[in-house]
Amino acid sequence: MTAAAAGPDEAGELARVVARNLRRLRSRRGLSVAQLARESGVGRAAIGQIELERKVPTIELLWRIARALDVPFAALTSSFRLPGTTVLRADRAKTLASRDGRFSSRALFPFAAERRVEFYELRFAAKSVEQAEPHAPGTVENLVVASGELEVSLAQRTHHLRSGDAIQFEADVAHAYANPADAEAVVYLVMTYAEAVG
Repeated sequence: MTAAAAGPDEAGELARVVARNLRRLRSRRGLSVAQLARESGVGRAAIGQIELERKVPTIELLWRIARALDVPFAALTSSFRLPGTTVLRADRAKTLASRDGRFSSRALFPFAAERRVEFYELRFAAKSVEQAEPHAPGTVENLVVASGELEVSLAQRTHHLRSGDAIQFEADVAHAYANPADAEAVVYLVMTYAEAVG
């Protein structure tokens, strides 16, 4: 998977936010870049480039780093706390996409402080498959298919969902999403972590 599928300004801002958070969270854990590279399976050079804002990280890299740091995904992408009402304009969304562009994830919450619950819009191109690594223990995913079809595979079982269907499962095991149809699938995901990370 590759960089953000947003415009250059949005991608640059996301790179700055992730770099700042990664440095802070890594230091809080007392890890060197080399130690985090070993724990996450992400190359030392890639982590260094992310921290220097020279690289907009991919979804896979962020998930692996978040898991190694034992923090929610949003802990890496959050910028600051926004009080009161927040309107999230679609044309300014911070969207991460796969290398081939066949999968994208858009946060439907402000990139604010670390949180226990996150809400995403996921888009799967026709006939696409997306593998997901296990999340932190206690993480629960609740998905609803807004349009199209989606197959969710976990623990040797595949669940076929159509528009309007929902599924909830413990996401601390490897799982996969597949769109078997000839049209794009749009899915909404609520990710709940076991506890907020402070």
